[in-house]
Amino acid sequence: MSSEFSEKNYSSKMDKTVESFKKEISSLRTGRANASMLDIVKIDVYGQIMPINQLATISVPEARLISIQVWDKSNVSLIDSAIQKSELGINPQIDGQIIRIRIPDLTEERRKELIKILKGMTEKSKVSIRNIRREANEELKKKLKDKNITEDENKNFEKNTQKLTDDHINILDKISSDKEEEILQI
Repeated sequence: MSSEFSEKNYSSKMDKTVESFKKEISSLRTGRANASMLDIVKIDVYGQIMPINQLATISVPEARLISIQVWDKSNVSLIDSAIQKSELGINPQIDGQIIRIRIPDLTEERRKELIKILKGMTEKSKVSIRNIRREANEELKKKLKDKNITEDENKNFEKNTQKLTDDHINILDKISSDKEEEILQI
């Protein structure tokens, strides 16, 4: 009397949450230059909000330097001010259509601040995964109530959903602790 309850559907939603988390934390600044740090910076240009990589070429010529080759000279000042207003805590230097960003060493205070931000991002992603589990359990309750699945199937699906949740939360914790180590590295 089995039904169409799809654990794969919920597993893929959890996988997407983990991928989103990885992308989000890649923008956290460590002591090294990283082009994805600028992913969080958006510029209001041509009547819409755009990321820097759609307005310029971003490269990392040295370990502590990001170079941005702006395609349209009129966007240089817009990109410069957007970077300064961001939470990155960096000051760009303009040289014609090239913007250079020197990545300074992180202070102990800034490292602690970044770790707090990281922990907040981690917790937000864990909540998303738990919400997916809740959604799955609600679907199971409905299927049980409508007699589409048996009590045993329901318990089995709930157990599997909990294992999926625990596995994905462990993955988030591992990624988070690796990033924390990277931030603390001098």
